[in-house]
Amino acid sequence: MKQNGMQKQRHMRLMKNLSLALILPLLLAACATVPITGRTQLSLIPASTMLALSNQEYGSFLQQNKLSNNRNEQERVKRVGTKLQAAVERYFRSHGLAAQLRNYSWEFNLVEDETPNAWCMPGGKIVIYTGILPYTKTDAGLAVVMAHEIAHAVAGHGNERMSQSLLTQMGGMALQSALGSHPEKTRSLWMAAYGIGSQLAYVLPYSRLQEYEADKLGLVFMAMAGYQPSEAIGFWTRMMAKSGSSHPPEFLSTHPSDTARIRQIEAFIPEALTYYRNQKLTTHPLQGGEKW
Repeated sequence: MKQNGMQKQRHMRLMKNLSLALILPLLLAACATVPITGRTQLSLIPASTMLALSNQEYGSFLQQNKLSNNRNEQERVKRVGTKLQAAVERYFRSHGLAAQLRNYSWEFNLVEDETPNAWCMPGGKIVIYTGILPYTKTDAGLAVVMAHEIAHAVAGHGNERMSQSLLTQMGGMALQSALGSHPEKTRSLWMAAYGIGSQLAYVLPYSRLQEYEADKLGLVFMAMAGYQPSEAIGFWTRMMAKSGSSHPPEFLSTHPSDTARIRQIEAFIPEALTYYRNQKLTTHPLQGGEKW
């Protein structure tokens, strides 16, 4: 009996090692590099698939949700978005990364929804909810939110979160099989990865590392677009105050705000200001191997 037990343990170890041997090359092949920061991330889903899902889900969302009829606010969203688009494209172009935005088809829309929320899908598909406008207050405040969401998208954070969830929930199943055999689960993971829809039973919060990446990249993008980066302090402070209420904004379920985060933003403001003062500057924002 004891010998059989030992054989069983050896067999289990062998199978575990075999599984790792089979899976590890796939995971290594599925690693990508975050544009600009250089961090290695898990990226199981091809960019073409992410863009196709984005176009499909964005169109579906706009059909099911009412656009705001406030012309001034709609124009504000498009005006700020267009400036940020130009800044992001200039930054990527200057670093030889323009190809990564080649298939982007930017859209900026304001939907009539009292939920304080905003998101950006791959391909530059952005939605702002009217409920977040009392927190943004100005063009610069709106730029904080939009630049932050754009940073999440161009850094591939949604793909990274969805890839992690696919591994957890669908195990070793082949990716195409997983996506094709479980369309509803795939859609749920997609919506959760981008924090879309209060009807979801769960969301996938951004990791602290991803949040800091988006904070810093977002500050650079908004500064290059001509918006004062220190406006980010006011916005996140207002959101942090709301987080202590009995009904915290949905936005905070994926973007937690606390004093540590605000201190990190404050520490990066001086560097972001160099981009604000010289909006043609496109030097790498992280020098000397700074850790995120």
